[in-house]
Amino acid sequence: MLRLQTVSSWFDDVGEGVKSLAPDRLPYGKLGLALGLGLLGGFLFQWLRLPLPWMLGPMTACTLGAVAQLPIAAPQVVRQPMSAIIGVLLGATFGPSVFTQVGAWAATIFGLVVFMLCCGMSSIWYLRKFGGIDAQTAYFAGMPGGLAEMVMLGEERGADEKAIALIHGARILIVIMTLPFIIQWLAGVSIVRGASAAPSIFTSPAVSEFLLLGCALSGALLGHVLQLPARNLLGPMLVSGAVHLTGVSDFKPTFEVVNAAQLVIGTTVGCRFAGIAPGIILAQMRLSLGATAILLMWTGVFAFVISRLTTFDMTTVMLAYSPGGLAEMSLVAMALQAEVAFVAAHHLIRVVLVMLMAAPVFALLQRFGYAKP
Repeated sequence: MLRLQTVSSWFDDVGEGVKSLAPDRLPYGKLGLALGLGLLGGFLFQWLRLPLPWMLGPMTACTLGAVAQLPIAAPQVVRQPMSAIIGVLLGATFGPSVFTQVGAWAATIFGLVVFMLCCGMSSIWYLRKFGGIDAQTAYFAGMPGGLAEMVMLGEERGADEKAIALIHGARILIVIMTLPFIIQWLAGVSIVRGASAAPSIFTSPAVSEFLLLGCALSGALLGHVLQLPARNLLGPMLVSGAVHLTGVSDFKPTFEVVNAAQLVIGTTVGCRFAGIAPGIILAQMRLSLGATAILLMWTGVFAFVISRLTTFDMTTVMLAYSPGGLAEMSLVAMALQAEVAFVAAHHLIRVVLVMLMAAPVFALLQRFGYAKP
């Protein structure tokens, strides 16, 4: 009965999502301008042969548009179906080696826990020392993951939820914009086109599109039933991975669809600052730049050490530990032909641990006088 209720609530969510597409609820004019701006950014980045042009190009263009106070917007409702497509794409990269390497993840997962502690403590110290932020806000803004969850938990404990959202948003933006270039430099390979190996929609059989849609919808439902974090991405990824691992099909999403999904995801990240005063955006960017530099420093240190103690190379560990978005870092991993399942699993573990431990640890710190209850 509980599962039926959960499935029913998924259909209710889908219905609500459809209603949110009504002209009186979705700013189509602002969305169209944002997507057009993102399209220009994608073409420019592709022409310049920069990494992941159809994600980083729109992200950069829309961030600049937000700073310039252009009337742009990209509500999260338009990101959700594209996240499902990316999930299907990531699942299509799963291979039999996933099962043989899971046992080797124990050391990297332990390292991830230590990495999170170092990142959290140093970020909180930096935000309080150089940002003049109160203890509650610094704590939840300094956690390495879970933007929406940290905003909610911080608000419940008297923190400034807007500051938390801006700092986390700036962190994700800076990590996504800088890490692909660092990885490309360290790996010595080009990651200009993450979907170059995918077929074209004009040559791919029609059944591939039906399989794509089926994996996306069933995966989104599975993610909802299991209450997964990032359910619209992880659910389709699991279903697509199962389809490919069992040999049911070896279909690949077409590169036009993949590029469109990256365009929307990059646009939504860039539009996160739309409607905010330029001075506030730039101030938060400056503050987050220092905090993100600390996080990337820890990422490099741990990636170097873990890569020497395990069989995983440094760039793969950097992608798995990087405090960026799950979908975005998985796309970089796919472009580098790294272990996508390894990268996605570690990001999922990081997000879940932050969600589960942030509130109890904060309560413990309060007992020792870190912040007023």
